[in-house]
Amino acid sequence: MNNKIWLSSPHMCGKEFENVKEAFETNWIAPLGPHVDGFEKDLVSFTKSGYAAALSSGTSAIHLSLIMLGVGAGDEVLCQSFTFSASANPIAYQGAIPIFIDSEEDTWNMCPKHLSLAIEDRIKNGMKPKAIIPVHLYGMPAKMDEIVAIAKEYEIPIIEDAAEGLGSTLNGQACGTFGELGVLSFNGNKIITTSGGGALISSNEAHINKARFLATQARDNAPHYQHSQIGYNYRMSNVCAGIGRGQMTVLNDRVAQRRSNFEFYKSKLSNLNGVSFHNEPEGSFSNRWLTCIVVNPNETDGITREDLRLALDKKNIESRPLWKPMHLQPIFEKYPFYGDGTSAKLFDNGLCLPSGSNLSTSDLELVVSTILEVLNQK
Repeated sequence: MNNKIWLSSPHMCGKEFENVKEAFETNWIAPLGPHVDGFEKDLVSFTKSGYAAALSSGTSAIHLSLIMLGVGAGDEVLCQSFTFSASANPIAYQGAIPIFIDSEEDTWNMCPKHLSLAIEDRIKNGMKPKAIIPVHLYGMPAKMDEIVAIAKEYEIPIIEDAAEGLGSTLNGQACGTFGELGVLSFNGNKIITTSGGGALISSNEAHINKARFLATQARDNAPHYQHSQIGYNYRMSNVCAGIGRGQMTVLNDRVAQRRSNFEFYKSKLSNLNGVSFHNEPEGSFSNRWLTCIVVNPNETDGITREDLRLALDKKNIESRPLWKPMHLQPIFEKYPFYGDGTSAKLFDNGLCLPSGSNLSTSDLELVVSTILEVLNQK
């Protein structure tokens, strides 16, 4: 049996250990510290966002964003349905109501048409949504120009979930910087990692200052421990930030390596009947966090994405179906949904292939040969 080929595993460069060692030697082990400050500056420099707060997760960044926008019990928040549950869970933390929006076929992200219809319908029913949460799924930029125009028309702020989109751009502008607040993730499977962690970015300094305050248990400026509002333990540690600072030095390399993975797969598989790729619309630059294919069983003699996944699994190769839409999840299925079934179809037929920046050529070749074996067997 070959060594495990992971979907997207951490890829260290060596600089991370030096930073962690420095944190130990200087005893900056507790939360906050010089690496946190430096990591925030690195993120601002890379994204041109203005300001950044390093946090414990992307989920916490969304949660704090909702709090700062005044989202509370009974409020409605428009959320992309085709995403990971972390995009929607913080809405429930606030006792608010998620309103799920389907995807469009170009980017697989929030459909501007269905977004407009949803806003009009919610307003007609007496409830203007308090926020919009689009997602840059698998690193592919959403149609932010159209989404921002709609948000401005109805005066609804955007929380831009770029958890999978660090290093992606739309018309040269970094994903995460189009909305009022942008969310990043550095989970272990992301394009760069801090082991676990995330960040909130914004051009609004007041938002970031408030996020830092809330993320450190909302401790008032007093010599004793005094609290005038509810706070959270959401700040990133100096050790994790040290890992992140090392990862930032190779971020562009990691993007290039993942884009190379995509091109390899596409060169070997795009000519197959029934197999299609997630291509970049004009103006989009995807970090290709994960390379995804869609398998049409009507054109593959009945072979499905699940047939491919199971065949890969038998060879110790990790792959994964595309995200199951939130409006189809047991915990969220009772909430309103606006769409035409695009995301459900993508879930039924889509597969994420191993995409880590540390994959070898032989790893990629084994993935391809396994897929070819299955598709040629009938």
